[in-house]
Amino acid sequence: MMMPLSELLFLFWMAPVAYLIGSIPFSVWIGKFFHGIDVREHGSGNAGATNVMRVLGVKTGTPVLILDMLKGFGAVKLIHFQQKISTGDELFMMLSILLGTAAVLGHVFPVFAGFRGGKGVATIAGVCFSICWQATLVATGIFIIVVFITRYVSLGSITAGISYPLSVIFIFQNEFITAWIFSLFVSFLIILTHRKNIDRLIRGAENRASFLFKQKH
Repeated sequence: MMMPLSELLFLFWMAPVAYLIGSIPFSVWIGKFFHGIDVREHGSGNAGATNVMRVLGVKTGTPVLILDMLKGFGAVKLIHFQQKISTGDELFMMLSILLGTAAVLGHVFPVFAGFRGGKGVATIAGVCFSICWQATLVATGIFIIVVFITRYVSLGSITAGISYPLSVIFIFQNEFITAWIFSLFVSFLIILTHRKNIDRLIRGAENRASFLFKQKH
């Protein structure tokens, strides 16, 4: 599909904006401002919401999770600044996905935090909610169930990532081919970024998310 010049120019201006939105390192800034620490130097060394919960607690990690999701969701919504394309057009979906992808790249390689970011799961989830919210709800439900049963956040993320394209393509039968391709890319990316977790899961060395299930005394 050839992209018209006006849409190419739109992407030229808006993709960097989406990247900068994704680059906002909420986990790093909130950790430093409220707790005086860089979460990347503790726990798993990751700048994601899960590590924030592990290091600083659920009360700090939950807002980070929501904000990271909003980065992806908001980046996709930048497409509405392009008013020449119908929402039912394949090109509209393609541009939306490219903007979301730019935000995810910003989260993983944030210019505001020395290009040391997180794995992008929360930001990807925000993008997915914009692209196909029904399939994202299914994946979220699977994530919660798997984490609750196994206590492994990584396994929940991987399972949810695998379920997402299955829901998009087979259950909800999304009309856009680019949405199918995107869903497969999301699944591949989540597996790729969790390859060390997969190795630890196989060896039985993965850390359980005990910080999510602390009992009050």
